[in-house]
Amino acid sequence: MRLILTLMVVLLSFSSIAKPLSYYFEQDVEFDSTIPTPEEVLGYQVGEWHVRHDQLVRYMEILADKSDRINFEVIGRTHEQRPLVMLTITAANKLSSIEQTRQAHLARLSNNNSKAQDEPAVVWMGYSVHGNESSGSNASLLVAYYLAAAQGSEIEELLNNTVILLDPSLNPDGLARFANWVNSNRGMNLSSDPKTREHVENWPSSRTNHYWFDLNRDWLLLQHPESRARIAKFHQWKPNILTDFHEMGPNSSYFFQPGIPSRKHPITPDENVTLTKAIANYHAKTLDENNALYFTEESFDDFYYGKGSTYPDVNGGIGILFEQASSRGHIQETINGPLSFPFTIKNQLLTSLSTFKAAIDNRHALLDYQAKFYNQATDLASDESFEGYVVEGASDNTRIMHFLELLKQHQINAYPLTKSLKVEGNNFSTDSYFVPLAQPQYRLVKAVFSEQKNFADNTFYDVSGWTLAHAFNLPFSKVKSSWGLKVADKAWEKVVAPSFATLTEGYAFGFSWDDYLAPKMLNSLLQQGIKARVALNALTAKSTSGEINFKPGSIIIPAGLQTNTDWITLLNKAQNEFGIAIKPITSGLTSKGADLGSRSMAVVNAPKVLLVGGQGASQYEVGEAWYYLDRFVGVAPTIVEMNRFSSLELSDYSHIVLAHGNYNSLSDADKVAIKSWVRKGGVIWGHKGGAKFLADQQLLKASYLSRQDVASAFKTTGLSYGDKDHLAGRQRIAGAIFNTNVDLSHPLTFSLKRNTLPVFKNSTWLLEASDAPFVNVLTYTKNPLLAGFTDAVNVEQVAGGAGLIAHSYGRGTVIGMTDDPVFRGYWYGTSRLLSNALFFGHTFRANGE
Repeated sequence: MRLILTLMVVLLSFSSIAKPLSYYFEQDVEFDSTIPTPEEVLGYQVGEWHVRHDQLVRYMEILADKSDRINFEVIGRTHEQRPLVMLTITAANKLSSIEQTRQAHLARLSNNNSKAQDEPAVVWMGYSVHGNESSGSNASLLVAYYLAAAQGSEIEELLNNTVILLDPSLNPDGLARFANWVNSNRGMNLSSDPKTREHVENWPSSRTNHYWFDLNRDWLLLQHPESRARIAKFHQWKPNILTDFHEMGPNSSYFFQPGIPSRKHPITPDENVTLTKAIANYHAKTLDENNALYFTEESFDDFYYGKGSTYPDVNGGIGILFEQASSRGHIQETINGPLSFPFTIKNQLLTSLSTFKAAIDNRHALLDYQAKFYNQATDLASDESFEGYVVEGASDNTRIMHFLELLKQHQINAYPLTKSLKVEGNNFSTDSYFVPLAQPQYRLVKAVFSEQKNFADNTFYDVSGWTLAHAFNLPFSKVKSSWGLKVADKAWEKVVAPSFATLTEGYAFGFSWDDYLAPKMLNSLLQQGIKARVALNALTAKSTSGEINFKPGSIIIPAGLQTNTDWITLLNKAQNEFGIAIKPITSGLTSKGADLGSRSMAVVNAPKVLLVGGQGASQYEVGEAWYYLDRFVGVAPTIVEMNRFSSLELSDYSHIVLAHGNYNSLSDADKVAIKSWVRKGGVIWGHKGGAKFLADQQLLKASYLSRQDVASAFKTTGLSYGDKDHLAGRQRIAGAIFNTNVDLSHPLTFSLKRNTLPVFKNSTWLLEASDAPFVNVLTYTKNPLLAGFTDAVNVEQVAGGAGLIAHSYGRGTVIGMTDDPVFRGYWYGTSRLLSNALFFGHTFRANGE
C-alpha cells in the first residue's frame, strides 16, 4: 500500500496541479470582465507553468493598456537587456496627477509637518530577486490582475489610500534562466522526487543575475544596472512599505518579519520594529484563515542594509522579508507532504493582499513615522559628538569618482574641501571631501562609515561590516569640530570627462598606473597591437614641458617597438576614452632611475585568462572575478567547468584564476598538467579555497590553518546544548573588515599608496606568514580588526598571518590570497591586486622556500 501511495505522489498528472482563479481568490471577489486574466494572455493557468520574463512583461503591458488604474514604465535594463518593469497603481481619478502626489509625498519629508492628512501611503511590491525563487514573480501576475480588475469597496479603499509600485521581477535574467530550466525538464506526468533533474539545477544556479551576483546583496553596493535603476526609483518615491518576496528550502513553511529581535541594526529606530510587528498581525490573520503554517522572529535578521528588506529601514520605510518553502519546480515531496507550485504562489498572493490591508489601516502611522525619520535627522546629527567624515581624495580619479557616485545614488551629499584640513594627525588636502551628518540621510551616512565591532547580538545572517571607504581604500576620519573646516557651497556632482592635449609623434609615451582604469586602458592598447613596458622602479623622464616623474608600475610605450602605423591615433583615443593622461617622453635617457631601454623595463602582454568554475566552485566568487575582469580590466576570461578542464591546451593561457571553491574533483592528470604549465612560465592565482588547493598541491609554499584548526582554539568546557548556536556565532567570521601591512615595493602592489590595505574577510581559513623573504606581500597587522564583529579569539589568530603570498615556481609564479579581493564587486582597493597579477605576475622572482 505504501508503494502505491508513493507512486501516486511521484507520478502526478501535469493538469492535476493547474488551479483556476477561484483557487487563489475568495469567492466574493468580483472582477471586471474587460480586463484579461493571466490565463487569457499566457494560454495557461497561473502555476501550471513557470512564467517566462517576456510573458510577464507582456501581461503587465496589456493590463496597463486595459486598465485606467495602471501606469507601465521601463525603468532600466539588465545586463542581458531585459526590461526592468515598474507598474504605478492607484485610483483612476488620481493617476493623471500622480506626479503631484509624488512631489507632495517627498515634501512632507522636509517641511517638518509629520502629521499625515489625506496623503496616500506608498507601497512597493518587489518579487523574486532570486531567479529560482519564482513563486513571487508568478504571484505578481495575480496581484497585478487583482489591482487592475477587482471591483467593490475593498479595492476602492485600497486604491484611494495608496500608491502601489509593483516590480514583478527584481531579477529578470535569473528568472528567465530558471523558467527555461524547470519548464524544459518537466513531463506531462510530474515527478515530485527531490532528486529529479527539474529540482536540481546545473552550476551556476539561476538564483543570481547575469554575472552570478546575488542581487539581494546589491541594494547598497549598486554594482549592477538592476540595482541602480531600482534605487533611483526608490528615492523618487521613498516608499512607506517595501516587500521582498523570497523562497527557502522545501521542508520549511512560511516566514515573514519581524526577524530575530536582537539582530536589527542599532541605527534602525525601535519604532520600525513596532510597525513591522503591527503589520505582521495581518499576515498571521490571513495565513491562519487559510490554515497555512508560518513562523516569525527566527533565522533571518535586519542588520545588513544592503538587502531589499533592510534598505528601507535606513530610509524611513518598513522593509518586510517573506520566505516561502520552495517547490523548486512544479511539485516536490517534502516532510509536510507534496508541495505544489500553485500553493507557493497562493501564499505569496495572500501576504501581498494582507500587506495592502495593513498599509490602509496603518497609513497614518507609516506616514508620520517616515516624516519624523527625516525631519528629525538634523536634530539627531546635532546631538552627535562629531560633525561628519572627511574622506581623502586620490590621484586615482576613477576610484574616488565611483565612491562619490555611489554616495550620490543614495542621496548622500559630499562637499569638496576648499582648504586643507588636519584631523586626528592626518592631513586632508583640497582633493578631499566632507560628508556631513547633518543631512536627511543622517542614518545612512553613519551606516556606510560605521566601524562598529560589537553588537547586542553578535550572530549575523550576512555581513557585519561594510564600511564603504575601507572597500574603496580611501583614508577617512571623523571631524569632531567645524573649526577650520572650509567646504564648497555645492555638493559634489559628476563632472564632464577631462580632455587631453593631442599627442603627436615622439620618442616614447608613458602613463601612470594610479587610476583604477589603467589596467583596462593598458589591456585595450595591448589588444590593438601596442607594445608596452612596465617600469619596475621609479624614474624621471624628459619631455617638451620639462621633467616627468613616473612611479613604479608606470607604463612606457616606446616608439621604436611599435609596428602598428596608427599607434599614435590609438593612444589619443585611449586617453580620452579612459580619462587617463598619456605623457610624451622626448629621450630614452632619464635624469633619474633606469633608462628606457633598461632590463627593469619589463615586457607586458595582454593576459589570456582561464577562470575555473563548475560544481565545487563558488558561483558567487567566480562570478565576481568574471565581473571584475570583464568590467574593469576589459579581459574576457575563458570560463571552464572543472569537468572540462582535461580537454584544454593550457599553453593557450597566460594565467589561471581559482576563486573560492573545492577543486579536488580535478583529476591527478589535471593537477600534474597545472604544475607543468606553471613551471614553464604560467601565472596562477588562487584565493580562499583556490589558495588552499594551491597549498595542498604544494604549488603554494605556505602553511595554513583550516576552519577546524581555528575553531579548536575556542574553549568548550562546561558548555550546554543551549550554547551551541552562540558558540557557532563566535567561531565564524561573518563578513568583517581587517587591516593588512603592505609591501609597497612589490609589483603586485603597484598603484597602492598607503602601507596598509583594508581587506574583507568572511572565512576562518587562514594562510600563515612565510619565513621565506620577499614573498609576504600582505600580512595582517597586530590589531587587524577594522569594522564588523569578529570574536577576540579569531582576531588573535588572524593577527600577523599572511594576506597574500607570491613566489616563483620554475619559470612561473604562484599567488595565494587568504581573502576574496573582488568581494561583491565593490572592493575597489583589493581588486587592484588581481589586475596587477595579470600584468605584472611574471615580473618578479622570489623563492618560496
